[in-house]
Amino acid sequence: MGALHKINKGNQIHNPTTILIANPKGGSGKTTLATNLACLIANSGFEVKLWDLDPQKSSTKWLALRGNKFPKIEGMGEVGGIKRNYDKRDRGSFVIIDSPAGMESKTLKRALKLAKKVVIPVQPSMFDLTAADGFINALAVEAKNRHDDNFFGIVGMRVDARTRTAATLRLFLEQYNVPILTYIKDTQMYANAAFRGLGLCDLSPSMKEEEEQKWRLLLEWIAKD
Repeated sequence: MGALHKINKGNQIHNPTTILIANPKGGSGKTTLATNLACLIANSGFEVKLWDLDPQKSSTKWLALRGNKFPKIEGMGEVGGIKRNYDKRDRGSFVIIDSPAGMESKTLKRALKLAKKVVIPVQPSMFDLTAADGFINALAVEAKNRHDDNFFGIVGMRVDARTRTAATLRLFLEQYNVPILTYIKDTQMYANAAFRGLGLCDLSPSMKEEEEQKWRLLLEWIAKD
């Protein structure tokens, strides 16, 4: 949480810290990643908005299920489309963008222009890794243009870091010199929480402790300059 305070302190008079969750392939875990990250930031005491660009509106439906007993996450409408200008109320906050699969080139460029960080959820299958190849290369070019080695990173979805599958994912990604930020297990906790508009961090400590530590690694990376 302290790391987030550090990055957010400098944003009080600027635009919010915007994090784009993106992968050209459907079913990669973008919405699970976006909703749980928004939840974790909200539970850390920050204002966070969830911008749902996916036509399926899964994140929007998740927000509609979320009750008032849990830290507030505000949904963002598409006022002005992806070109939306932030206003004073957004300053000092965080914005998580849940993007659609196969996002068209123009929309992606606009989203990247807003983003301070990009997180790519990747599942360790041949089809997912192949689909991510071109996207990772495109982001590598963007990172080089920004002179920002921490512009984007990978989250291994539905994989245990201790397994051979995780090792295969690490081996594949070595060719890109891109960090694997954390690994998220394939567990029913996420699906069960989502049905109630909750994230992992909203669950009781006994259920979430081990898994939540993995999300803290993601927050630490977000806070890096």
